Amino acid sequence: MDRTISLFSAEASGPGLGDLAGLLCCHGQITGFGRTAARLSVVVEEPWRAHVLAREFRCRGADAQVSKADCGRPQVRTSFRVDLLPLALRWLREGAAGDGSGKTVPEGFRLSGAMLRMWALAGGRPGTQGYLLGVDPLAPGTHERLVEALTPLGVPAKLTGPKAEVPAVKVTGKRRLEALLELIGEPPPGAEAAWPGAEPLPVPHPEAATSTA
Repeated sequence: MDRTISLFSAEASGPGLGDLAGLLCCHGQITGFGRTAARLSVVVEEPWRAHVLAREFRCRGADAQVSKADCGRPQVRTSFRVDLLPLALRWLREGAAGDGSGKTVPEGFRLSGAMLRMWALAGGRPGTQGYLLGVDPLAPGTHERLVEALTPLGVPAKLTGPKAEVPAVKVTGKRRLEALLELIGEPPPGAEAAWPGAEPLPVPHPEAATSTA
């Protein structure tokens, strides 16, 4: 496989706060405090995801804490920050409280490899056929838009069917999975089992995607 870094890959540019939009592609939530600040949080299935994501936040200058959500699962959450407000203004419909139902994919949204890596770290897992990127069950209007955002990256995908236990974007086919891996880069230590090419993981609990503290 040619591992030449593409213009869209996670390694192509330095880390930035905009990369955290990848968490909003799945079940991450952003809450605005008036029009002065915003908080970003995500509940995950495994502790390693929370700790890896906390490091990703910090290397982008946004300190984040790992805690336990009301559902008992690990959660990563920032404080209310002025520098996260642009993300909230883009991803929340006007007047939305930020509980998930008001989340929307911004007009002209372009997915990058760094955003895709955040998405995989928070809600990606191997499936029985292909790779699954979890989407927010509270924001069904975002699902098709996110599928469309993958196509320009050379990773055509489709939504899982109505019988799926957890809604997700599914990437299948050897060449598409290789393209996905090139975009998101190598897994951090401990994440190997959740990366493309690994054996399927157990299906996460649906309520994990809808719980916040």
